[in-house]
Amino acid sequence: MQKIIAQIAQEIRVHEHQVAAAIELLDGGATVPFVARYRKEATGGLDDIQLRELDARLAYLRELRDRRAAIIKSIDEQGKLTPALLAALSAAPTKQELEDLYLPFKQKRRTRGQMAREAGIEPLADKLFANPALDPAVQAQAFIKAEKTEAGDDFTTLQAVLDGVRDILSERWAEDAALVQDLRGWLWAEGLFKSTLMPGKNESDADVAKFRDYFDYDEPIGRVPSHRALAVFRGRSLEILEAKLVLPEPPVVAPFASGKFIQNQPLAHTEQAPVATKTRALQPPSLAEGRIAHKLGWSHKGRAADDLIRKCVAWTWRVKLSLSTERDLFARLREASEAVAIKVFADNLRDLLLAAPAGPRVVLGLDPGIRTGVKVAVVDATGKLVDTTAVYPHEPRKDWEGSLHTLAKLCEKHGVNLIAIGNGTASRETDKLAADLIKLMEKRPLAQTEQARAAIEKVVVSEAGASVYSASEFASQEMPDIDVSLRGAASIARRLQDPLAELVKIDPKSIGVGQYQHDVNQSELAKTLNAVVEDCVNSVGVDLNMASVPLLSRVSGLSANVAKAVVRWREEHGAFASRQQLLKVTGLGPKAFEQCAGFLRIRGGANPLDMTGVHPETYPVVEQIMAKTGKPVVELMGRAEMLKALRPELFANDKFGVITVKDILAELEKPGRDPRPDFKVARFNDGVQDIRDLVEGMVLEGTVSNVAAFGAFIDLGVHQDGLVHVSQLAHKFVNDAREVVKTGDIVTVQVVEVDVARKRIALTMKLGAPPVRSGGAGDNRFQAANPQQRHRPGALPAGGAGRAAGANTPQSTAMSSAFAKLKGL
Repeated sequence: MQKIIAQIAQEIRVHEHQVAAAIELLDGGATVPFVARYRKEATGGLDDIQLRELDARLAYLRELRDRRAAIIKSIDEQGKLTPALLAALSAAPTKQELEDLYLPFKQKRRTRGQMAREAGIEPLADKLFANPALDPAVQAQAFIKAEKTEAGDDFTTLQAVLDGVRDILSERWAEDAALVQDLRGWLWAEGLFKSTLMPGKNESDADVAKFRDYFDYDEPIGRVPSHRALAVFRGRSLEILEAKLVLPEPPVVAPFASGKFIQNQPLAHTEQAPVATKTRALQPPSLAEGRIAHKLGWSHKGRAADDLIRKCVAWTWRVKLSLSTERDLFARLREASEAVAIKVFADNLRDLLLAAPAGPRVVLGLDPGIRTGVKVAVVDATGKLVDTTAVYPHEPRKDWEGSLHTLAKLCEKHGVNLIAIGNGTASRETDKLAADLIKLMEKRPLAQTEQARAAIEKVVVSEAGASVYSASEFASQEMPDIDVSLRGAASIARRLQDPLAELVKIDPKSIGVGQYQHDVNQSELAKTLNAVVEDCVNSVGVDLNMASVPLLSRVSGLSANVAKAVVRWREEHGAFASRQQLLKVTGLGPKAFEQCAGFLRIRGGANPLDMTGVHPETYPVVEQIMAKTGKPVVELMGRAEMLKALRPELFANDKFGVITVKDILAELEKPGRDPRPDFKVARFNDGVQDIRDLVEGMVLEGTVSNVAAFGAFIDLGVHQDGLVHVSQLAHKFVNDAREVVKTGDIVTVQVVEVDVARKRIALTMKLGAPPVRSGGAGDNRFQAANPQQRHRPGALPAGGAGRAAGANTPQSTAMSSAFAKLKGL
């Protein structure tokens, strides 16, 4: 275990005692949010990101340790465990390298090499490789069998014996861990990831056309961006694309016709190992074969056995290693690409969950629709659904005035001051309806009882996942008598009030801020996204007397069943007056209380500290502060000057040190503070309702709806989001779009190019700078790694998986195509 602790400490660049303390806490049942917030003393201040990484690496290294022990035991039981092998197994840093070492000892089906060894041919193979000057035909005479072996293997001819030599040597070399790892490393650096259109596919077919940028595509496999790799893998899974690993082209050497290895380069001959296609008698040599020969320390020198050994080397690559190496490198590429895609999804989800809440405002939620009408729901300042209806301003009824009249009555009746509009079909038309509604409300005279009417604002919000929530079991429990179609409007309204509280009710994968979420490892995606939701919920805190079951179940230490028990207790006994009452909830014991109490807030309770992030276990520290200052806690809270004048060392003790005291004082300065930003509304330009209304050079304000490594997608209120390519985000080199923007940001952009037919909008945030046109010269840093691809436009095909010229080519074609195609897959 100490070895694991030391390795993790080195990887995340912290001290070993910090790692050891964190592992002890996590193994003891503590959650990452709890350890990050309330056990800083023990861990030396490790944050939630470091702890998540530590937790993931700990799981991997423990699995590696257990697998290592099982392999060592298996080899030892075979009587083949040598000190050198034990040392190699003990030093293997990854599961793959461990399995490489285990491969020769792994129980497997009886191979041709094994048959040859059983027939006693291995000494011949060793002799010929050790001394290629020996004549194989002469040496093999002594190994020819008079009849078949007891197992039925036939080595009664010279050719069969020499084939046995080939099988023994090629199998041995293919199981040589050092050789295989060297080959993988070389091909990862030099090999090409190539895709072509599968024969028989119609390029004009809509589903096929999404992948047109991959009909003739190749790029160094070690430098393929995540989105492009996943696009090719998706095309292959749909049987639209063929993908393969292409070796570097070997140089043509003069003595090619001799069929020999010259300067460690293999040259094929007419008796090569079987190949699927052979277009000529003498095929170009494979550099992989030359690599193998070089690692073995052998080259063709015209000796008697050199032709046979050359054949063995060719067989090793073409029959034993080519497909398995391709499979291993494809798996590595997929794993790395999925990790990037999952991280993009997680980062966007975090930004969305921590978006600015509108707060306790009465909201009118509009779920747009054409023929089915616009579904309407009103929620009060607490999020309670108070009214629902449907209006039909669009086709086929076109009841615009009637819809305005109905909505105006709802606004007056409930005091609506915010309108949330879903961004689905008919969103822009419905946004115009909301604009007319606001104008109508401004003209209406105030009632005598009204002192003033707050200006009504409208906001277009993402409705991703609203339909999933509407049909969920929780929605039916929350709104049992409400039609499914109307529940979506309520969800749209509530997610404007508090995005975090509403979006936790939806499966994170349905929120729509990821790329390729259906192509990545689903268990890893779910684990990562759930961790993000947990971290976000606990960083903000939860109102104990208002939180729903889904929100409570994300609180540190509370399971879904315990969260239900908390809500039941609240319904039976009324609002919680103090955190201590949580211990009366069935199933919520001292350990769960320790984990959850600090993240739960009680407003207007018996103890003012219950509305803060101060943990109940540290209330005695606050009492010491009160005694020192002579002030009750209510007079301490918010008194920044007084609190900053206190020395934390005076209140530290063996259990709670200076770090914890500093956190307590910071919390008292801003009790119950919300870490999320202030709420702002993007102002869409009047007269811009459709992509056809956009013209080049137009400056607009929009909301960042999604972010990928290659750019940011901006909701302009015209149905189709535009793309700011990563090269157009700032007047400097940007490696990742999230360095500049995040989901939910309100930004000002300029239109670079509009392609109405293909529904693509290219934008720039370099306001006032001349836009880069298609075909213009871009920064060399953004050019394709493969020179053959540099002439192609950097359009990102389906799913955001396009060429993008190898990285971030600042061409408007790349910018205009990526978003539509991301949505397309």
